[in-house]
Amino acid sequence: MDKKKIILIIASVGTFVEALDIAIINLTIPSIQEELNIGTETAQWLQTLYVLFFGGFLIIGGKFSDQIGSKKIFILGSLIFMLTSLGAGLSSNFYILAIFRSLQGLGAAFIMPSALSIVTKTFKKNQERNRAIAIFSSFAAIGNGSGLSIGGIITTLLSWHWVFLINVPILFINLVLAYKYLPKDNIISKTEKKDTISGIFLVVGLLSITYGTHELVNFNKHSLVVLISLIFGLLMIIAVYYRLKFLSQPLINLNLFRYKSLITSNVTFFSLGAFYIGFLFLISLILQNDLNYSAASAGILLSPFSILSAFVAKFILPVISKKISSLQMSIVGWLFMLIGSAILSLSIYFNNSLILILIGSACISGVGITFCFTGLSVMGIQDIETENYGIASSLGTTSYFLGAGIGLSLITLLTQLFTFSNLSLFILISYALIALIILFFYNSYYRKSK
Repeated sequence: MDKKKIILIIASVGTFVEALDIAIINLTIPSIQEELNIGTETAQWLQTLYVLFFGGFLIIGGKFSDQIGSKKIFILGSLIFMLTSLGAGLSSNFYILAIFRSLQGLGAAFIMPSALSIVTKTFKKNQERNRAIAIFSSFAAIGNGSGLSIGGIITTLLSWHWVFLINVPILFINLVLAYKYLPKDNIISKTEKKDTISGIFLVVGLLSITYGTHELVNFNKHSLVVLISLIFGLLMIIAVYYRLKFLSQPLINLNLFRYKSLITSNVTFFSLGAFYIGFLFLISLILQNDLNYSAASAGILLSPFSILSAFVAKFILPVISKKISSLQMSIVGWLFMLIGSAILSLSIYFNNSLILILIGSACISGVGITFCFTGLSVMGIQDIETENYGIASSLGTTSYFLGAGIGLSLITLLTQLFTFSNLSLFILISYALIALIILFFYNSYYRKSK
């Protein structure tokens, strides 16, 4: 096999595993609750902590990938993810599980930008690079799309522990291959300072803001804690901005934001995170709580969408990526997401019609997320210099996970404040509409100037 293809597979497997673990835990929550004797609100932190540490440390992971070397950071991230997956799988206490789950997010934050950097440096010609990125990003989309079904089946046939333990042999093999086949890092400048303080401020700020948003539902009981969390998080973000503006070698070069494609990609990635994590949460509740399906049954019902996602990624995306731009691909993906959420909303009026629920889910997880994630990933780096690929790719995924953390908290808050039964799905529709408006606006006003 061509060495380039082997490198693409290694990088894609890494991003598949970290994306898989975003969705895989959703159908396992009831089993974890029962065994560890915790409530739903507590259990949700297992998802929130993962996406927050993932999103919060992505910037640092991307910067380290550019400065230290993408191969070194990819191997380090994979090793962290493998060991913390083992720890999570062997946990018998919620707090220990939460710690390992958080550190999984740290490992994932090192894997994602370094893997994409490896791909973009390996495939240098524009058309070849775009096709490789499309394949790479599709693995992340497949991981997202297949997580629900795989998690439900594993939990019922084995136990929730194996949802984490399954990562260990996959990553071990991938680590061996990565050490052997990934090209050596060629770092031009090794004297550049690493602005880790800005990275720490950013992580603390994002965690504080998301915690404050998550706890808004308990504002009457803990108003002071909520206000302090939100204000402190905002001050941390402001401090990061001023450090980036005045430091000679900042964590993020603010000049990157002169590219409208990067800004548009990040804003719509934020909406995608809020939309998709909200969808995973809602579809789990609908199938298990409203329709009384077991985790395995729900997983089996959703498994065709994993196959559909893989089919789209394997046979449709490579063809489509040659014929339409990344912007157009993103728009197509968001149209599927909008249609899917509208069909899910319609199912409520037909007494939770299973067929409508499955069609809506197919549009979202089988097609929409595959097109969206791929299109936005390519769009985010298409105008960026090669040496900034790591940081640019991490910005997009940071936006995705920041949207995921805050978006899920917002849905939880609004559904408790208002009695409108279809509100959560209406919020998903709103996310899709906002993203489409932004993409059409970018297409109309900025693409013409080029």
